[in-house]
Amino acid sequence: MTVKLSATEQYLRNVIAKNRNQIASMSIVQFSEFANVSTATIVRTMKKLGYSGYTDFRHSLLSEAKEDQKYAVLRDADDKIKQVITMNQQEVNRTIANLDISAIEDGVQQLHSADIIYVFARGLSETIGEEMALKLQLLGKNAQFYSDPNIIRIIAGRTKPDAVAIIVTLNGKTPELVEAAQTLNVRNVPVMTITTNEDSPIVQYTDILFNGYKSEMSYFPDYEVRSRLPIQVIGRILLDSYVVREGNHSDIS
Repeated sequence: MTVKLSATEQYLRNVIAKNRNQIASMSIVQFSEFANVSTATIVRTMKKLGYSGYTDFRHSLLSEAKEDQKYAVLRDADDKIKQVITMNQQEVNRTIANLDISAIEDGVQQLHSADIIYVFARGLSETIGEEMALKLQLLGKNAQFYSDPNIIRIIAGRTKPDAVAIIVTLNGKTPELVEAAQTLNVRNVPVMTITTNEDSPIVQYTDILFNGYKSEMSYFPDYEVRSRLPIQVIGRILLDSYVVREGNHSDIS
């Protein structure tokens, strides 16, 4: 539906279009003086444009300004840097979109009921696993982190069903982690896997799967140093959700 504006109201809309950023910081009186129109004309025009009043209009301008500032880096960067930023943004957004809320709830319950939590990780995923174990310890849980392949195998073979295991693995193919998951599965120990490969061998031994999105692009093609951002995001969401459910709002992030 086309909005019918008087000549004065159309003039005011043109002023707004040319000075949106400047107007965002003005009071209605200041804008009235700036545009050389009455405050009544401003209010009437705002309502015709779909706002409840001038304050509502200003709030929309401020929201736009914040959004523009948020992604200002994309405007200022060259195409190659934009590609890097966008790739990371895509990994986070698609990882969050992949998450299953029921899996998060089940994971939180498993962490709550476990007498001991084992966190296993290898390679560049070790820092994420180690951080998760530390946060769980800060929350009063008996959590232990292991990265040595021989120790992982030994611990998996001794673990009892009152424990839970979190396995952090980007590709889900690391032999000792797959072997540990298989051993834990036989021993009826719940296994939570954080990965970016839902078709990996470890999935068949997993009770609760958290699958992130990994970009196919790598800026280190000659080395296995792909981004761990997706599994880092999942680990944080899982533990933050645990904090919320436990009613402990301490800042451990």
